[in-house]
Amino acid sequence: MAAKTNPFTFLQQVRTEVSKVTWPTRRETVVSSIMVFVMVALAMLFFFTIDQILGWFVGFLLSFGS
Repeated sequence: MAAKTNPFTFLQQVRTEVSKVTWPTRRETVVSSIMVFVMVALAMLFFFTIDQILGWFVGFLLSFGS
């Protein structure tokens, strides 16, 4: 089991680790966000299209029963 540290030591360790992080620039964040929105829109169109095709197909199959 790991040795327990006091809260002050823990916060010092957290601060040291956070300083090692390479944070993205504003431009990188904006570009990544735009790409996420584009991919969400593409996924939305894909699943909407598949849903419409499957709905049409199921309706077509069920029309034989009536």
